[in-house]
Amino acid sequence: MVTNVTSLSRNGLSDWVIQRVSAVVMAAYVLVLTFFLAWCGEINYLQWYQFIMSTPMKIFSLLAVISLAAHAWVGLWTIATDYIKHTAARFIFQWACILLNVSYVMWACHIFWG
Repeated sequence: MVTNVTSLSRNGLSDWVIQRVSAVVMAAYVLVLTFFLAWCGEINYLQWYQFIMSTPMKIFSLLAVISLAAHAWVGLWTIATDYIKHTAARFIFQWACILLNVSYVMWACHIFWG
């Protein structure tokens, strides 16, 4: 177990739960999009826009983006702690991952709600 300053994750069980729950959310999102595309057949821009910009789909899309960020964080944290042994390099890598994840979620918020 990593117990130094770059250990930003709580424990293995919470990481496992985050990975599984986020994977289920992302799979459900893909299934909803697949079902919509299969059900509509030939789709035009207006139908797509109305579907994606409906409030339930905005919320679900934002939840999927947050799930993707959480899933990526756990995976990248694991890679960093397993393979980057130099503490300063691991710290910089992890903070870069955090900044990118936060910026991607904020960007998604701007796209869906801006």
